[in-house]
Amino acid sequence: MFQFIAYVIRLYEIVLLIKVVSSWIQADPHHPFMRWINQLTDPVLEPVRKILPANRMGLDFSPLIVFLILELLLRMFAF
Repeated sequence: MFQFIAYVIRLYEIVLLIKVVSSWIQADPHHPFMRWINQLTDPVLEPVRKILPANRMGLDFSPLIVFLILELLLRMFAF
């Protein structure tokens, strides 16, 4: 069971990484693939964005926080 949970979390981390990289290269948000990525990641990122204060430099730290939470979940399920 742990291996399945770990697989799903790692897969989601890859999707989240695609979201981060696509924001750097300014991928078309209306492309079907990017809409799918946004549909998968935005429900998780939005609550974190509401908690974090806005950054004056325009940096979004919510993916970093979500990566840390996912890593904590993996470590919790490992024991």
